[in-house]
Amino acid sequence: MEATTETLGVCEGGVGLEMRRTSPEDKVVALAGNPNVGKSTVFNSLTGMNQHTGNWPGKTVTNAQGVCQSDAHTLILVDIPGTYSLMAHSAEEEVARNFLCFGEPDAVTVVCDATCLERNLNLVLQILEITPKVVVCVNLMDEAKRKQIKIDLAGLSEKLGVPVVGTTARKKRSLSQLTRTMDAVLDSSSSRRPLKVTYPQEIEDAVAIVEPVVREKAGGQIDSRWLSLKLLDQDPSLVVEIRRFLGEDFLEDPRLADALNRAQQELNEQGITADKMKDMVVSSLVLTAEALCKDTVTYKKEVYNNRDRRIDQILTSKWTGYPIMLCLLAVVFWLTITGANYPSQLLSNFLFWVQDQLTRLFQFFGAPDWLHGMLVLGVYRVLAWVVSVMLPPMAIFFPLFTLLEDAGYLPRIAYNLDKPFKRCNACGKQALTMCMGFGCNAAGVIGCRIIDSPRERLLAIITNNFVPCNGRFPTLIAILTMFFIGTMGGVFSSLRCALLLTVVIVLGIGMTFLVTKLLSQTVLKGIPSSYTLELPPYRRPQIGRVIVRSIFDRTLFVLKRAIVVAAPAGLLIWLMANITVGEASILNHCADFLDPFAKLLGLDGVILIAFILGLPANEIVVPIIIMTYMAQGSLLEMESLTAMKQLFVDNGWTWVTAISTMLFSLMHWPCSTTLITIKKETGSFKWAALAFAIPTVSGLAACFLFASAARLFI
Repeated sequence: MEATTETLGVCEGGVGLEMRRTSPEDKVVALAGNPNVGKSTVFNSLTGMNQHTGNWPGKTVTNAQGVCQSDAHTLILVDIPGTYSLMAHSAEEEVARNFLCFGEPDAVTVVCDATCLERNLNLVLQILEITPKVVVCVNLMDEAKRKQIKIDLAGLSEKLGVPVVGTTARKKRSLSQLTRTMDAVLDSSSSRRPLKVTYPQEIEDAVAIVEPVVREKAGGQIDSRWLSLKLLDQDPSLVVEIRRFLGEDFLEDPRLADALNRAQQELNEQGITADKMKDMVVSSLVLTAEALCKDTVTYKKEVYNNRDRRIDQILTSKWTGYPIMLCLLAVVFWLTITGANYPSQLLSNFLFWVQDQLTRLFQFFGAPDWLHGMLVLGVYRVLAWVVSVMLPPMAIFFPLFTLLEDAGYLPRIAYNLDKPFKRCNACGKQALTMCMGFGCNAAGVIGCRIIDSPRERLLAIITNNFVPCNGRFPTLIAILTMFFIGTMGGVFSSLRCALLLTVVIVLGIGMTFLVTKLLSQTVLKGIPSSYTLELPPYRRPQIGRVIVRSIFDRTLFVLKRAIVVAAPAGLLIWLMANITVGEASILNHCADFLDPFAKLLGLDGVILIAFILGLPANEIVVPIIIMTYMAQGSLLEMESLTAMKQLFVDNGWTWVTAISTMLFSLMHWPCSTTLITIKKETGSFKWAALAFAIPTVSGLAACFLFASAARLFI
C-alpha cells in the first residue's frame, strides 16, 4: 500500500511534525532512549526500507519516521533524538522532550542498554511521569549475556508497572515479541498504574499546592503532576512549549499564578533554590533507578567490564592514546589512498567513455562545436572529474569512519582531545566533528549538531575547514609524491605518502586549536560548557549495515551537493578557457593579473586562479592548473605524475612552490558545498562569510610567511 503524506492532527498543537500515514487508523509510536543504546538499530530492523527523513519544524535536527507492520496495527515509528533526560540542554534533546510531552504519540517504546540499565532507567522514570502507555525495550541482551549480567525482566516489569521486553536488535527475529507487546499496550483499555517517583517531602508539598489548579486547567491533556513539577522547575524553553500546547490563557490564570507563588515561597523558606530543586529531582531519579536494579540486575562477575577498562587504559592514556590515534589516522589514510586508486581509475575510464559517446552523438546531429564544448567538454567533463575523483575515497573513508564509530572508538578520540579543546574554551565533542571533516567538511559541519552550546557549535563549524577533506587529498597526495617521495610507486611509497599526509593533517589540527583559541577570546568569548561524554562498550561493528548507511547517508548526500555546484562551474571554466581577448583567453588574463600577488605567497597566478575556480569542488584544482599551463580549452589529466612534475617544473615550480601550494590547499576558503551547509546550519550569511574569511586569511598569511622565510635561504 502506497504511503501518503498528511499532517497528523494530534501533533499539530504540540510539535507540528508531519507524519507519513497509510490510513487514519495507523498508530504513532515514539522510539526514545539514551544515545548509544541501539535505538537506531531497533528502528532500522523494524522498518527496513520503509523510512522517511526530514527536519523537525523550525529545527535543523533530523527526524526519522518508518512504517512497521505488527500483527494488529500499522505502526508509524518516530525515531526521536537520543537524550539522557527530559531536562533538555540541546536542540536534539529539546525536540525529543517536546514530542514525548506534547506530540501525544499513541505509545512510547524506551530502548535501554542491558549492560548499563540503571543509568538508562532515569529516562524511563521521567517518561512514565508523562504517559502510562510505555514499553521498555532492554536491548543488547547478547552483550549482557557475554558480560554475565542477568536481568529479571518480569521482576523489573512488575516494579515499573509497564511491560519490559528483552531484545537483541541486530537479530531481527528477536523483535517480534516487542511488536506484540506494542500491540498489547496500544489495545489495552485498562487503567495502568506505572511507578511514580517519590520526591523529597518539600517538593511533594509544593507540587500538592499547584496540582489541583493545573489538573482543572489542563483538562487531562497532559499529566497534572508532571506539569506542576515542571512549572516549579521554571525551565524557560518548556514554558514556551506549554503555552503553545495549552494556550496563552493557561499560564496567565490568576489562580495558577497564586498557587505557583505560594509553592515557590514555601520552597524558598526552606532554602530550596531553583538549582537545588533540580539537584533534588535528579537525585530522586537516580536513587529510584538504583533501587529498581538492586533486585532485578545481577552481576555474576563484579568486574564484568574489565576488558573494556583494560583497553581504555591504553586507548585513553595520555602516553599511548595520542600515538595510537595518529597511527590509526595514518592507517585510515593509507587504506583510503591505496584503495581509491583502482576504482577511481575504473570509474574515470567509464565516465570518459560516456563522454566519447556523447561527442559522437553531438557529431551525429551536427551540433555546433561551441555547444559541444560547453555541455560536454565543460559541464559534463567537470562533473565526470568530480565524481571519479571524489566518490571512491569517500566510499572508502566514510565506511572506515563509521566502523570506528560503531566499534566505540570515536568517543575515545573525543575523550583524548577534550582537554586540548577545553584549553581553547571549546568542547571535546568538536573532536568528533573534526574527524567527520576528514571525509567532507560539509558532513563535519552537519555533525556539529551534537554540540549543545551555540557558541561552541559555531566554533566547531567555523574551524572545521582546517582539516582537509577528501576533495583536497588528491592535490596534497600528488604534490607530496612528485616533490618529496618520488614517483616510483609501490607499497612503501604509498605508506610514506600516508605518513607525510598525516604530518600535514596534524598541522591542520594545530591550526584548528589556534584559531579556536583566538575566536574564543574575541568574537565568540566564553568558557567551555560541561557535558556528559559517554564511553560506550566496545562492540563488533555491523559491517554490512555500516557500509550501506555510510554510503547512502553520507557519501551520496555529499556527492549530490557537490554535483549541483560543479555543473555551473564546468560551464564557467570552459567559457573562461575558450573566450579570447586579444591573443589570450580570459583565464590566462586572470592568471596574469593575479601573478604578482601570487608570487608573494610562493605561488603563481595560475595556481591562485585554479583555487578560485575550484570553489565548487577542490578536486578540479590540479586539472585547472594543467589546462592553463598547456593552454587547452578543457580539463586535462596527465598520463603520469612524472609528466605532471615536468610540466610544473617547466612552469617555474620549486620545492617552495610545492609547500606553498600544500599550505594554501590546507588553509583556504571552504568549498561552496560547505559554505551552503554552514548557511543552512547557522541560518546566517554572517557566519558563512566568517567561515570563508578566517581560513582564507590564515592561508594567505601562512603562505606569505613561509615564502618570505624561504627566500632568505635560497
